[in-house]
Amino acid sequence: MKKLILMLMLAGMASSFYSCRETTQKKTQDAVEAIGEDIESNTKKAAEKIEEGAKKVKSDVKEGIDKTKDNQDNN
Repeated sequence: MKKLILMLMLAGMASSFYSCRETTQKKTQDAVEAIGEDIESNTKKAAEKIEEGAKKVKSDVKEGIDKTKDNQDNN
């Protein structure tokens, strides 16, 4: 009888550990997905900032070229 009770207790503990592992696995999977979403979002934001910077550089270069042309035309 003691062996039966001991076996039932061990089975109960094993199932609770297994259940815990499933919960941990699900939480880990959710965290990984959230990290992936954060990376995607931050990558998009970085790409937008780079594009804005590139447009500003292009505008500044064009402005510099135009000023240079005006200075050459005036001399």
